Amino acid sequence: MSKAKFITFEGVDGAGKSTGLAWFAEALRQRGIPLIVTREPGGTPLGEQLREMLLNQPMHIETEAMLMFAARREHVEKVIRPALQQGIWVISDRFSDASFAYQGGGRGVPLAKLEQLERWVHEDLQPDLTLLFDIPIEEARKRLASNLSLDRFEQEKGEFFERVRQVYLARATQSPQRIVVIHAEKTISEVNQSLSDILSTL
Repeated sequence: MSKAKFITFEGVDGAGKSTGLAWFAEALRQRGIPLIVTREPGGTPLGEQLREMLLNQPMHIETEAMLMFAARREHVEKVIRPALQQGIWVISDRFSDASFAYQGGGRGVPLAKLEQLERWVHEDLQPDLTLLFDIPIEEARKRLASNLSLDRFEQEKGEFFERVRQVYLARATQSPQRIVVIHAEKTISEVNQSLSDILSTL
């Protein structure tokens, strides 16, 4: 474990990626790996303000996509790139795969437009590893059912999340060297074992 790595966690709402991320980050810390944990949208003061807008205010789908990438630009330049340059690992709850899945698959923004934004915002930077927590949408919805404070994404219908899931899976097929699918419908201990197996390869 020499070069600092950029690792992202992805998946539909309710898949359990945030729980998995916390376990993974702690396991890295126990190995003495310097790291930061961050999130999208967010990660910077401006990004967190944009997050509040994105999660709660209705807006045109292309406005949503551009704001996601605006927050990402701040995130890349103020947090991700400086940390990596200092030898600090970056573990992020979502990155650009989420925009292709949610704004592309879910909302219907043309993928070509998202690709243009990606090239503009971080053409030379991609995660070293992406862990995609995949779960049947019915199970994800059950997990969210007890949450009384859902944001406007979490309030979307099952069809929306099925489109999101399919884009995620398509991207995993297109980038098998980078994206590893975690079968998140399993028990927490089984998921953690999968993460432990991945850790042993880093």
